[in-house]
Amino acid sequence: MLRQVLHRGLGTSFSRLGHFVASHPVFFASAPVLISILLGASFSRYQVEESVEHLLAPTHSLAKIERNLVDSLFPVNRSKHRLYSDLQTPGRYGRVIITSFRKANMLDQHHTDLILKLHSAVTRIQVQRPGFNYTFAHICILNNDKTCIVDDIVHVLEELKAARSSNRTNFAITYPITHLKDGREVYNGHQLGGVTVHSKDRVKSAEAIQLTYYLQAINSLNDMVAEKWESIFCDTVELFQKSNRKVKMYPFTSSSLKEDFQKTSRVSERYLITSLVLVVTLAILCCSMQDCVRSKPWLGLLGLLTVTLATLTAAGIINLTGGKYNSTFLGIPFVMLGHGLYGTFEMLSSWRKTREDQHVKERTAAVFADSMLSFSLTTAMYLVTFGIGASPFTNIEAARIFCCNSCIAIFFNYLYVLSFYGSSLVFTGYIENNYQHSIFCRKVPKPEVLQEKPAWYRFLLTAKFSEDTADSEEANTYESHLLVWFLKRYYCDWITNTYVKPFVVLFYLVYISFALMGYLQVSEGSDLSNIVATATRTIEYTTAQQKYFSNYSPVIGFYIYESIEYWNTSVQEDVLEYTKGFVRISWFESYLNYLRKLNISTGLPKKNFTDMLRNSFLKAPQFAHFSEDIIFSKKYNNEVDVVASRMFLVAKTMETKREELYDLLETLRKLSLTSKVKFIVFNPSFVYMDRYASSVGAPLQNSCISALFLLFFSAFLVADSLINVWLTLTVASVEFGVIGFMTLWKVELDCISVLCLIYGINYTIDNCAPLLSTFVLGKEFTRTKWVKNALEVHGVAILQSYLCYIVGLIPLAAVPSNLTRTLFRCLFLIALVTFFHCFAILPVILTFLPPSKKKRKEKKNPENREEIECVEMVDMDSTRVVDQITTV
Repeated sequence: MLRQVLHRGLGTSFSRLGHFVASHPVFFASAPVLISILLGASFSRYQVEESVEHLLAPTHSLAKIERNLVDSLFPVNRSKHRLYSDLQTPGRYGRVIITSFRKANMLDQHHTDLILKLHSAVTRIQVQRPGFNYTFAHICILNNDKTCIVDDIVHVLEELKAARSSNRTNFAITYPITHLKDGREVYNGHQLGGVTVHSKDRVKSAEAIQLTYYLQAINSLNDMVAEKWESIFCDTVELFQKSNRKVKMYPFTSSSLKEDFQKTSRVSERYLITSLVLVVTLAILCCSMQDCVRSKPWLGLLGLLTVTLATLTAAGIINLTGGKYNSTFLGIPFVMLGHGLYGTFEMLSSWRKTREDQHVKERTAAVFADSMLSFSLTTAMYLVTFGIGASPFTNIEAARIFCCNSCIAIFFNYLYVLSFYGSSLVFTGYIENNYQHSIFCRKVPKPEVLQEKPAWYRFLLTAKFSEDTADSEEANTYESHLLVWFLKRYYCDWITNTYVKPFVVLFYLVYISFALMGYLQVSEGSDLSNIVATATRTIEYTTAQQKYFSNYSPVIGFYIYESIEYWNTSVQEDVLEYTKGFVRISWFESYLNYLRKLNISTGLPKKNFTDMLRNSFLKAPQFAHFSEDIIFSKKYNNEVDVVASRMFLVAKTMETKREELYDLLETLRKLSLTSKVKFIVFNPSFVYMDRYASSVGAPLQNSCISALFLLFFSAFLVADSLINVWLTLTVASVEFGVIGFMTLWKVELDCISVLCLIYGINYTIDNCAPLLSTFVLGKEFTRTKWVKNALEVHGVAILQSYLCYIVGLIPLAAVPSNLTRTLFRCLFLIALVTFFHCFAILPVILTFLPPSKKKRKEKKNPENREEIECVEMVDMDSTRVVDQITTV
């Protein structure tokens, strides 16, 4: 009883609101436009978010804490020999992979000379600044002897060239660790790719070589120069390749990921304009009909304008509050399109159900009472689900910002639908009531006048007048609309046909089967190349890197951050045991072995050991760079202690390198909690991978929980709680199918797909809630009758919004970007699966599942008795008149 009272109360409130809007249409039409223009002027403060890590790395992660600890112990300038990584390295750098189209050996004389020539060209790059020209020597990271640090593979190639010049044949390169003539061991696993080896790891050939140039960025001027150097570096490499077409070069810099991430916005512009044109065209056509008076093409355009104004207002607020734009915002217009257009089409559908002899104010009030309650509930669902995603519980900043901006846009869209679109409905209502043309606003002449006009004139001004329409036909004046006619005359009868239902059920079982198959193969995507534009340096470099340099993982730093008994043999064995199975590419292990050979490790006092350790750096040339891997502290009595040390590890990997690296990170983390030695492991890519799966899934999980809670509590507000039960089951079915099919379509569970899944919850509720509400609340008649009625009442709005939405999505599929590819596939699946449920699954399942529709016999009451004089009979023979009065 309380629910019915509340339902009627809300309906009455919206009715009064509609009457108020109809009484002041000019104000409600102009206010949203003025607000949008004023806030839209804030685009002068438009900013772009440049930090990809800030957007896509988990905000709260252990890897960031570990990075701070590593930076405090071993600053970048102490790590100049150890900065190896696949994609992300601290600071500024330029990197290039050189390979051949014909899989030639890059270590032969021709290619060796070519690579050294490229190296010489890179080191001569100049950055012109007022008063000074900076070269690589001015901005490079310096060695202990104040010379620029270059990759060890350059020294290997120079020694190889010298050996060939002197006809020495005893020079050999081993893989993945080789020796230089100064006695140093160098790791070349990330510098030689596609390696073929002889016995004893001697390199026979290498299909690719990678060079890296590290730059200083210690202040703003230095960073500016380094950024410009990176740009010139890419141009130099590309120019060098044009003059040497037999080799292929893949340049990459620290700025490439940021530039390619934002490039999606630029390459999407013309496709988004095409999408807008298609949506406008189809929206106008969907609101048009043959009757020139009752046709509403302007409402199709104004509905899209309502969504645009709301999006512009939200963008203005974001700019004014200091928000920054990023490429994930491309999904917000499509979120608005799906929700906003359906609301406007539903209002137009409600308008068609009102009586034409009513005043415009009364018709508007009826429209608000009929459609605004469900639209308000679905808008509240959007705000709750995206609001939870915008909360601090969301650990991915890009997802949080997207949800926050979506909330703002949806809120203003709700206000503008009530005001701007409501007033637009009032203006077109007056045009209809005055029998004016829906496009040209000209008075439509009477049929007898039209008969004297040409055929084309009569076609353009075809309309039904109320005086020419019988009362029984008044309700059917809108049936000339193509979609209304199609649903009422054909589709509703076909989908509820007894012979069609088994095939629909069978098709649903097939749908569930394939969805389950995909659901069991869901994988988390933390590869940053999935969010950049295609045909970019990031994609080309990453592809080449995975092809040629996937034998070994990125170098993992193994950091001991406590003072331990390094002279103790058992401690040494513990440390080496923890790193068992890795390729160790630092001097720490070599030094421990060195101490063992000298027989000084066992029983040596601590003071003597540390003194020996310090002196060895000066006396042993093979340990000249070991000082970078160990930190001493001097105590008050001049005793030296080792407070921290490190070694670098590389794991042998397979094709699924990123998954293996994530598993490796988790394994080492667990080991660090139980080991006797306090250590941490770190690689720059860990910042993106750490807790990525839980961080990405958290917004979706929280949104689903909040949606369930809202559905549960709103069960006390809606007229029948069974509506929410059916709605929950429908959302679960749609989301399950979308996750399964997007996996089969090679879409991973990353930031973009999770945001789409959150939107999918709301999109399903948007389209299915009115259908289910009409069916559940229907009394009398049969289930089939109420299924048909629900489709006739709400099916047109669903079909109109679906067609516009799909047409708007199609150009997105052609955008050359991995981000938009994921966006298109997820949104397309959401729209398709929801449409399948609205027009096939629900109409069939509801015909034989609860709630039941009991056909009640109407009791005869005196108040319902209507006297009708049926027949007056005259007996001609007896001249007797018989009056028969029948009571019905």
